[in-house]
Amino acid sequence: MTMRSWLCRARRALTAVGTTAVLAAGLLTGTGTAQAAAEGPCDIYAGGGTPCVAAHSTTRALFATYGGPLYQVQRVSDGTLQDVGVLSAGGVADAAAQDSFCAATTCTITRVYDQTGGGNTLVYQGLGGTGGADTAAVANAEPLSVGGRKAYALHINPGNSYFAHNSAGGVPTGSLPEGEYMVTSGTHVNQGCCFDYGNTEIDHKADGNGAMDAINFSTECWFGGCSVTGPWVQADLENGLFSGGSKTWNPHQVPQTSRFVTAMLKNNGTSQMALKGADAQSGSLTELYSGSLPGGWSPMHKQGAVILGSGGDCCQTNRNASAGTFYEGAMVRGYPSDATDAAVQADIAAAGYRTGVTTPFTPGAKVSLRATTSCCTNDYLQHDTSDDRVVIAPVTSGSSATDKGNATWIVRAGLADSGCVSFESANSPGSYLRHYAFQLHLQSNAGTSQFAADATFCAQPGNSGTGYSLRSSNSPERYVRHYRFAGYIATNGGANAWDNPSSWAQDTSWLAAVPWS
Repeated sequence: MTMRSWLCRARRALTAVGTTAVLAAGLLTGTGTAQAAAEGPCDIYAGGGTPCVAAHSTTRALFATYGGPLYQVQRVSDGTLQDVGVLSAGGVADAAAQDSFCAATTCTITRVYDQTGGGNTLVYQGLGGTGGADTAAVANAEPLSVGGRKAYALHINPGNSYFAHNSAGGVPTGSLPEGEYMVTSGTHVNQGCCFDYGNTEIDHKADGNGAMDAINFSTECWFGGCSVTGPWVQADLENGLFSGGSKTWNPHQVPQTSRFVTAMLKNNGTSQMALKGADAQSGSLTELYSGSLPGGWSPMHKQGAVILGSGGDCCQTNRNASAGTFYEGAMVRGYPSDATDAAVQADIAAAGYRTGVTTPFTPGAKVSLRATTSCCTNDYLQHDTSDDRVVIAPVTSGSSATDKGNATWIVRAGLADSGCVSFESANSPGSYLRHYAFQLHLQSNAGTSQFAADATFCAQPGNSGTGYSLRSSNSPERYVRHYRFAGYIATNGGANAWDNPSSWAQDTSWLAAVPWS
């Protein structure tokens, strides 16, 4: 063992202390002027004779006059709840209120309010929510900007889902006509069942053909024969995801890979449905299908509950397997006209969806990650040459070329999510930072989906208010942390020693420094 390795191991036995933060740079502050919309999507639908019966968003008001709460967050540290509203009626979410309430702790999104006033508020399907086996999504997992103002997405991973049922809420039932849209992301998807938004069963069971009428956005190829790679806008009508009007693959399907995607489904309940998709930042809708309902699924037998993030037969005893992002969406009574669809898409494009955090983590760039806790401001995240563990240790201008290379990372597009990042070792090409049993390791890319997920991290503003924090893609409540000079993914409080809340915010905040090699 080298003297350096011995020192690293000795340092692991010491307790890191101190909470001083070092740097704040490159983050979206959201200091622009808040502007209310003259007309929102639900105003457009009402003008077209197809009024919204459910309207949900974590980013903005969907009515020009809506000034109520958008969603509710809960602090993990003490269980306290707070609503997050809009900056002004018809405007963008007040993200600063969330940031203040959730400072130095983790928050989850426990409910997304129905802006129509119909009572179809989405609540997470887990203990403390609607009941069930799932949990609430982490609240700050995906910052973005809307119209130049900071907001947060509802970033759903497997194990997160939301549900609403109000028998007096006005959601179409039986074979009544219905339309739906949502804004989602083409970069955060999987093939798990089923990232849906729309009409679902009230009993959380698969109640037969036509019991659901929901948009599905995923790479799931339910009936096989898919000729292209997704993600796709499809219809979940229960007992099947439909790319068109039959179980046969629809050749007119187009993958929707934009960072922000508009997805639409409309269904007259007896004979006809249509699917549309678009880049939510610009351009017009593409009609993916318009024609007859699938044989055996007509007429529809809708039940009038609302699902987000899972299929209908979830999640009381089973857990959601899908991943996806939800920014906004609505359900309407009636079959919207093509002109109405086009006007809604134009409104979405004008809203100004943009990625929300400027970071130095550009794929192909090199970076060194410096600790910001007061104990360790000369320490950098690096791999230990004596094993595959990742630690923090000092690096200076007088360090060896090997030590400098061990503390240098090449940023790559996230192996599991291109909207996030992975870190390849500058000294060991093909080896990546990944977590295993909560500890950080440097290991060769195994080429598996599990490795890709374990090696993908999403950058966001530092939890301490300085630098950047790196959230685990597949364990989103956990962040890259140093604890006793070793690397982990850790929650802010928990059963493991490295989940200790003391200096957690500082230990999970990193300065993106000039690369050492």
